[in-house]
Amino acid sequence: MSEIKISHPSKEDLDKLGIDNWSSWECNPSEFDWHYPDRETAYVFKGKVMVTTNDGKKVEIGRGDLVVFPKGLKCHWRVLERIEKVYKMGNLS
Repeated sequence: MSEIKISHPSKEDLDKLGIDNWSSWECNPSEFDWHYPDRETAYVFKGKVMVTTNDGKKVEIGRGDLVVFPKGLKCHWRVLERIEKVYKMGNLS
């Protein structure tokens, strides 16, 4: 299984991706298990979360991160600060 990938795109890159048309999601501090049935690309506007994969790798995700979660990933989310993100399932075209 591939890993969670994080990048820090420019505003121009975000516009090219069309993030204004992606679905939005918000969550207050909490913890939960999650499974990605398909690849998900997300952009975080605010907040901070620690994602722990089933093999024990910890990834901190926060404001300004563009994150790609691979298809089939099982993980545990620990939302440290209220998170506000947009996301798109599947491959970006």
